[in-house]
Amino acid sequence: MNSHLFISVIFASILANSVSALPRFFRNSSSIPPSLIPTTPDGKWDAFKNLTGCHAGQNVDGLVNLKNYLHYFGYIDKNNNFTDEFDDNLRSAIKTYQLNFNLNTTGELDGQTLEQIVRPRCGVADIVNGTTSMNSGKKTTSSGIHIHAVNHYSFFPGTPRWPAGKTDLTYAFLPANSLSDSVRTVFSRAFQKWSAVIPLTFTETSSYGVADIRIGFYSGDHNDGEPFDGVLGTLAHAFSPPSGVLHFDGDENWVVEGDVAASAVVSAVDLESVAVHELGHVLGLGHSSEREAIMYPTISTGTRKVDLAGDDVEGIQSLYGSNPNYNGSATSTTTTTTTQERDTSGGGSRFGGQLWLLLAVGMGLLTL
Repeated sequence: MNSHLFISVIFASILANSVSALPRFFRNSSSIPPSLIPTTPDGKWDAFKNLTGCHAGQNVDGLVNLKNYLHYFGYIDKNNNFTDEFDDNLRSAIKTYQLNFNLNTTGELDGQTLEQIVRPRCGVADIVNGTTSMNSGKKTTSSGIHIHAVNHYSFFPGTPRWPAGKTDLTYAFLPANSLSDSVRTVFSRAFQKWSAVIPLTFTETSSYGVADIRIGFYSGDHNDGEPFDGVLGTLAHAFSPPSGVLHFDGDENWVVEGDVAASAVVSAVDLESVAVHELGHVLGLGHSSEREAIMYPTISTGTRKVDLAGDDVEGIQSLYGSNPNYNGSATSTTTTTTTQERDTSGGGSRFGGQLWLLLAVGMGLLTL
């Protein structure tokens, strides 16, 4: 066998083996079989609701799991083994979390805080390297007359962006996912949302190994240090530029064409809404504390949210400038029928590097 062909087969096999199952796509939510619908609306984090009312000084079973959750998203350091004690470190972490999501900063586990915590969300840490990346805070007034808008968008540490001379970015899909044309069209529309406001274009290529942006659907542990957790929980994650890595949880019930706003299925997730959000991370945006923004960490079940808000536009244009054809208008159109929220973002700061290693080794061997 030709050595190049042999290496190509081995490399493709390594990537394919990191996908435990083909992703689940549905034309509409009514086509999701009952066997794939979870029995609890909040999935793996539903047990956190049992902690309602907990406060400093208590020792309550389950607090250790909450500490692990807060550690994962950057709110608390893990210098020692966690316990079920509601200590000062936990209280401080909860207050910071409440500040980021514009909740009452009580430092206690009130109902409003836990409702936010149990909502499915992404692997991107809200706090990276000890620095809060979400610009929290509501609009404020001065002298009771003038309203001063607060910018809520944020960036990754060091404000990474794609090189100034690179104005056309290529993207490709993991071949093992075997995506249909309808799914590819969803991503094409998502890319267009961003290219409409900045001077960048995006072109699909079949060369996954050398594409600037690589999109894949994975299940469970997929060798990037950010394992997925099945239905609900984390929906997707992406990494800051110029990594170009964007992963979706293949176990979610992704709705491709149907109107999720007409669905009573709590696990139905609008693919385009999540894709637009994740591409914001790939371009360099962190999370926004503005609830109407695409880059807000959660999206309500039963919501289609695909249009950039003013906060998104200001943030991305501060990195790349404005598309000369952009007319300056930005609307945030959403359609909602339920109130439960889900987070859609990605893990920009904890990328383990295993996938990068596979890519680098494989491409290096192919050039021999």
